[in-house]
Amino acid sequence: MSLLDETVEVPRRTMTLFFMVDTSGSMDGRKIGAVNESIQEVLPMINDISDANPDAEIKVAALQFSSGTSWVYDEPMLASDFVWQDVSAMGPTDLGEACRELNSKLSKNGFMKSASGSYAPAIILLSDGEPTDDFDSGLAKLQENKWFSHAIKIAIAIGDDANKEKLAQFTGTSEAVFTVHNIDALKKMIRIVAVTSSQVGSQSSSTGDTTKQETTIRLIKDETKDTGGIESGTESGTATSSDNYDDWN
Repeated sequence: MSLLDETVEVPRRTMTLFFMVDTSGSMDGRKIGAVNESIQEVLPMINDISDANPDAEIKVAALQFSSGTSWVYDEPMLASDFVWQDVSAMGPTDLGEACRELNSKLSKNGFMKSASGSYAPAIILLSDGEPTDDFDSGLAKLQENKWFSHAIKIAIAIGDDANKEKLAQFTGTSEAVFTVHNIDALKKMIRIVAVTSSQVGSQSSSTGDTTKQETTIRLIKDETKDTGGIESGTESGTATSSDNYDDWN
């Protein structure tokens, strides 16, 4: 047998998709129910993207934050193995603590220890309110993390009570903050953001001169431009459509 006949399997790199879910008391009811349902439904889509990618596999990690933080699982898992465990909502909004906890896991001693190497992660932050702890110092520490600086970062502001200025500080740009105003918009937004971030984040490189985050933002905007109840960061506060008011009933 010649060397040309031998097949060498090259190990795939890993891209981790992080969900950061606000489980404070204001999320109780239909909001947290929609989040639970949507993440559960999008996992098979993420698995399909991972299976079809010869270069990278996608793993999923989920952090909930209210009074403190907790991970849904102790380590990232393949979407095929990740069984979403419904979270409930109560307590304050410890987003600063969530930033510190995420920072602790964005390292080779934490969640970025793939033997074959890792792509920069994709991070989806969902919140409907105001941070109730020291968000600024928590974010400042996280911003020193190189994995975070290169990550795709998208925030979903759930309603007009969400502090979009703080969410923009997290993502690095107001263009990466998308506001949803009703349950249907929230469900659709979670699906679009998770699928798009997975597709772009698991590619070997960004398209042209744009970063992966810029590519992701553009694709999300294209996908949601005609959808009622969703505003992009550049539209927030200026939209006049009757669809763009909060309705969580």
